[in-house]
Amino acid sequence: MAHTHPKIVDLTHPLTSGMQIYPGDPEVQIAPATSLADDGVVVHAVQLGTHTGTHLDAPSHSIADGATVDRLDIGRLVGPLLVVDVTPFAHPGRRIELAQVAAQLERLTLGAIVVFRTDWSARFGQPDYLDHPFLDAAIAERLLAAGVTVIGVDTLSPDRTDATAASADLPFHDLFLGAGGVIIENLTNLSTVDPARDPWISALPLPFAGLDGSPVRAVAMHRA
Repeated sequence: MAHTHPKIVDLTHPLTSGMQIYPGDPEVQIAPATSLADDGVVVHAVQLGTHTGTHLDAPSHSIADGATVDRLDIGRLVGPLLVVDVTPFAHPGRRIELAQVAAQLERLTLGAIVVFRTDWSARFGQPDYLDHPFLDAAIAERLLAAGVTVIGVDTLSPDRTDATAASADLPFHDLFLGAGGVIIENLTNLSTVDPARDPWISALPLPFAGLDGSPVRAVAMHRA
């Protein structure tokens, strides 16, 4: 019997020097360290923050004594994918309420990874990407009550981003990471996921020892 490979959809932003970051995070710098002409091999030096591009927040990102990225069970980061379409409610700087997504959350299955599609990823790299819609903390409570431990967004954060604030106000993070959950941020291409084809998602981090997050290569996988 011929083996058929699943259709793969890349949900990850490319990593490039000078790319957009969360305000105050380390700038991304990528530069040649060796060359074929001089050294016989090509190697690059990469400097970036743990929350660069499409990435994962481990609980220790905002929770004292929370699990670090290398202590996560990576089996949690591969599973059935439920895309919650909130594009009708995705307005600049506006909160998305639980009542607006409750009906879609009735489709939850055991072990599902839930991602919220705003299509805000089309603005990635532009100033108005920071003025993204965000999720009410009541959505975190609903997901945790249903046993969901991994969520994702195609925005900078499930919480409001305020570049002028002295410190971040993160009610969704506090609830979800505080319960041991994991948050994937800056996803893209969610409009290409076909819910009729039983998609799964994989979003695996690098095992940075003792650290708070990592870039991921997030992909959706559809039945062939």
